[in-house]
Formats: sequence, structure tokens, C-alpha cells
Amino acid sequence: MYKPKYITNIDRLSQLSEGEKEALKKVAQTYVFRINDYYLSLIDWSDPHDPIRRIVIPMAEELDEYGTWDASDEKSNYVVPGCQHKYATTALLLVSEVCGAYCRYCFRKRLFRDDVKEALLDVREGIDYIEKTPQINNVLLTGGDPLALSTRKLTTIIESLRNIEHIQIIRIGTKMPLFHPMRIYEDEELLRTIRKFSTINKRIYVMAHVDHPRELTKEAKKAFEALHDAGAIIVNQTPVLKGINDDPDVLAHLLDELSWMGVTPYYFFVNRPVAGNKSFVLPLHEVYRIVEEAKAKTSGLGKRVKLVMSHASGKIEILAIENKKAYLKYHQSRYGHHGKFFVLDCPDDATWFDDLPGSDQYVK
Repeated sequence: MYKPKYITNIDRLSQLSEGEKEALKKVAQTYVFRINDYYLSLIDWSDPHDPIRRIVIPMAEELDEYGTWDASDEKSNYVVPGCQHKYATTALLLVSEVCGAYCRYCFRKRLFRDDVKEALLDVREGIDYIEKTPQINNVLLTGGDPLALSTRKLTTIIESLRNIEHIQIIRIGTKMPLFHPMRIYEDEELLRTIRKFSTINKRIYVMAHVDHPRELTKEAKKAFEALHDAGAIIVNQTPVLKGINDDPDVLAHLLDELSWMGVTPYYFFVNRPVAGNKSFVLPLHEVYRIVEEAKAKTSGLGKRVKLVMSHASGKIEILAIENKKAYLKYHQSRYGHHGKFFVLDCPDDATWFDDLPGSDQYVK
């Protein structure tokens, strides 16, 4: 099996000048850096604004004052160590604190700090909680990236969940098809596990994370094909980010590529106000415009995607933003507002739900 070479030291990026390396070392001391040689090869170093570069290479702007480490207040969702239960039928198991590479805009970058221990390799306590909670019918394996685990460890977790009668769906949140696709299509043991435990009544869903069409190389497509052939259902989640994919043509191309591959466009996410993410922020009205213009260029299959804010109070779908008004609906709710439609003023500089006047009435 191909084993990628990982770089965690800025000094090893020969494509950067000495001055750039010195400046970015300070960033890497605050926000962890990791990349492999495969994904590094996708960067066009002749373009200082290359979107692939912006996804994984540190930037000095990350040290600008902005946001918090836990913008969606995930700490309040833990029911036992390593297990979150925010919505009635869904539980999250944080099974890994490692990724194939570290996205600069990651909303869980706190997990990669030495002083934080939320993801656990031993998830038995979380699995015990899930077994005792029959309203939970689907479990998301996340982190970090579950596919950064050994296949044997991942198989053990999946098998333990499959032994719980009320668990119908197991979801795997991963960017490994893009960061390290060979980890998937060259690993027959992994594919056997998916074939065994993704059945007609109890599917395994892969929650993929494609940010830009250029990530969809022939290797990445081969990884998706292998997952499909093994019986996994694949959907995609993409944050809309300044300098990476804030272009209707880019997002339309992405929606088309995903649909042609048989990958369901699931969510477009608004950037969460997480520490270090200032340079990726777009106003809400701009995100809405970009997404709608992209959807206008694609088929009904691409138009299935929903634009949402993953807020502490729930998943809030942005239905429209017009004439400085935001038309919103709770897609998921922590406080029983499921399906609630509401309208709030939307100032031009609003970038998050909390920036909308009157939003505080729904956060309880």
C-alpha cells in the first residue's frame, strides 16, 4: 500500500522563501500544520492565491484576532467522554484527533492542541451510552478523521455499533478520499468491512468533504468508486470560504462533478467564527448569492444541496436573503424549533447567525 510522506515542519516546504517560513512558523505554533506529499502535489505554487494552497498551508492572517476555539459550543453536547448527543436520533463519536492534513479553517482545530482531549481512541463508554439510548438510530464517527485510524481499530468500532439493534446508520466523516485516496482504494480490508456492514437496511454513509473541483483527481475518483462498489452511500459537505471556492462557477462545477460521480451534494456550510478563520469569512448575503448563482448553473441533482449554519442552537437553513432580510428555517434544533420558519434583519456586514438582530430569542 502507498504510504504518504507527511510534513509537519514548515522548514521542509521548499516552495516557500526563508522569510515566509519564519513568518509561518509562528502560525504553526498556534494552529497545527500537517500535509502529505500527495496533496502537496496538487498545489500550483506559481499562483499565490491557489485555493488548494489556502486549504492547507498556514497564512499569517490566522493570527489576527477573531472568533473562539469552540464556536458552536460543542463542549455542552458531551454526554460521556468522546460522545456528543445534541439531536435526539444522532450521536457523535469523536474517534480520532488526527487528519490526513489539517484544513486551515477547521472548526475543530481545538482538538489538535496538546491541552485538549476530546477525541478518544477508547470509545467504549460512548458505545455503552448509545446502546442504552434507544432513540439514537444513527451514529457519526468523526474527529479528526476516522480513516486516520488503523482499519482494524475502525472495524472494531463499526462492528460494536452494528451489534446494537437500534443503530440503523453509521456515518463516517472524512476528507481522506481527497487527502489520501490510496488509503481507501488500496485497502481491501477496509472495503471488506464496508461490504460486510453496509447492508440494504443498515447503510454506512461516507460524509465526504470536497472543497474544490481540483481535489477530484483520478485518484480521488478511484477512492469514491471503491467506496460505492463496497456499498457505501456518499454525500458531500462543503464550507463556502473566501479565496477557496467563493465563485459561482467553481461551486457549480463542483456540484456537477459530484452529481456525475453519484455523490449527493448535501450541505454548503457558512464558515463558523472559529479562532484563526478571519481570512475565510464572507458576509451572509454574499454566501447566499454565490450559492444561488451556482445552483442556477447546475441540474436538479446539484440543487439538492442546502445552505446551512451549524450553530450552537441547531442547523439553520438559509432559504433566502433579500432586501436586507434573512429568511431562515431550523433544519435541526437543540431547543425544539424543528422546521420553524422565521425572518430576521440581515445587515450587510453580518457573517453569522449571532450577527442578526433578534437571533438571541432562538438560542434557548
